[in-house]
Amino acid sequence: MRPSRLVLGAGGAVLGVALWWRRHPSACPYSQRFWVQAPHPIITRGRLVEALEPVPGERMLEVGPGTGYYRLDVARAIEPEGALEIFDIQQEMLDHTLARAREAGLTNVSATQGDATALPFAEDTFDAAFLVTVLGEIPDQDRALAELARVLKPTGRLVVGEVLGDPHMVTLATLLRRAEAAGLRLERRVGPRVGYFARLVPGSGAPTQ
Repeated sequence: MRPSRLVLGAGGAVLGVALWWRRHPSACPYSQRFWVQAPHPIITRGRLVEALEPVPGERMLEVGPGTGYYRLDVARAIEPEGALEIFDIQQEMLDHTLARAREAGLTNVSATQGDATALPFAEDTFDAAFLVTVLGEIPDQDRALAELARVLKPTGRLVVGEVLGDPHMVTLATLLRRAEAAGLRLERRVGPRVGYFARLVPGSGAPTQ
C-alpha cells in the first residue's frame, strides 16, 4: 500500500473516532490521560488566571481536573487561607492530581468524586468555579451549568475554557445559549473564539463577546 493511502486511512480513522466521541460524550479515560497532559496552546494557564482572577482566601471549585495541568497555579494563587476543591467522575484523575499537589507542597487542595450534574455542595458555596475542555464531555450540559450556577455565590464567577480541535468543543454561541438558560451571562472573554475562556456571572444582560 502506498504511503499516501496509509496517511489518508489513518486520518480517516482519527476523524471517525472524533465524530463518534462527539456524538457519545464521555470523560477522557484515565488510561488515555496523555491527551490532557499535553501542552495546551491558546488556552494557556496564564489566560485561565487572567479570566478567573483568583484572590487569596477564596474557595474555588474545578470540575474535571484531569491530571492537574491548570489547578496547581490556581491553588497557589489563593493561598494561604483559600481552598480549591477538585471534582471528577473518575477517582484515578483525582488521586493523580492530589499526588501532584502534595509533590508541589500544596495543602489547600481537596477532592470529591461524583457526577457534575448532581454536585454534592450547598448553594452559594464557591467564590468561583472553572472547567477547561470538560463541558462537552458531560452528556447533560444544561444540568451541569445549572448545578454550577447553584453552588456559586451571588457575586461568584464561572470560567469555561474550550479549544478548537477538541472533539467535544463547545462553541461560544452554544455556551452562551446554555448559560443563559442556567441564569448566567457572559462578563468577558479571554482569547479568540477558536480557543477561549468565557467568564460567566449570575444574572442577565448583554454579553461582551
